Amino acid sequence: MPYIKPSQKNLPFSALLDLKSQKCGLRHTVFSASGNEYCGEWQDNKKHGKGTQVWGKCGAIYNGEWKFGKRDGYGTYSVLLPGKKEYERKYCGRWKNGKKHGYGTYFYSNSEVYEGGWSEDHRSGWGRMYYQNGDMYEGEWLKDKNHGQGIIRFANGNWYEGTWGDGKKNGNGRFCYSDKGQLYEGFWVDGVAKCGTLSDFGRDEAPTPTKYPIPQIHLVDMQLVLREAQSAYLGHYS
Repeated sequence: MPYIKPSQKNLPFSALLDLKSQKCGLRHTVFSASGNEYCGEWQDNKKHGKGTQVWGKCGAIYNGEWKFGKRDGYGTYSVLLPGKKEYERKYCGRWKNGKKHGYGTYFYSNSEVYEGGWSEDHRSGWGRMYYQNGDMYEGEWLKDKNHGQGIIRFANGNWYEGTWGDGKKNGNGRFCYSDKGQLYEGFWVDGVAKCGTLSDFGRDEAPTPTKYPIPQIHLVDMQLVLREAQSAYLGHYS
């Protein structure tokens, strides 16, 4: 029970009751009218420190650190499985101001998991995503989308490594067709290859290689080609 100062003893009875009900320090389980319950530490009538919150309507549970009434620090969030009395862990990691923030792991399902950085409930920074179909992306994220440098390895053995923007291949990158034994290197715009080169790469080990290898092409006179290109360029702007 909070300490009542001598100067506060002359307050109205209702005000004294309110002071006495202020929660501070470690308490037993506190129930609310909405069906929620909290057991843990308090400060200035707010959840502060370590504690466990159970939401009655959705059956979710959070166990971890709090700061001034919000999840803040390290904690685990779990949900109640429909028709069962078992909890399934959904997120385990850092929180800030009530949102996932920092390093953490989110379980979308048993076979689809993200581990890495978060910012205000969004996947941001470096992270690794395991998809349900067997694909795996590792690299940079921004607001839940692949953004920056990263590599994705597909379940069939193919992979792409390079620049991403807004969840799509954007910029320079390499796409390896491991099944065919070919490698494309070039420039991408919104997931579409725009300009680049295609060459044989691991063709002998490929399970389904192309019927014929890509022929090697050599310029007979590289300097002549360069001079002609420069002449065409200068003539266009003269």
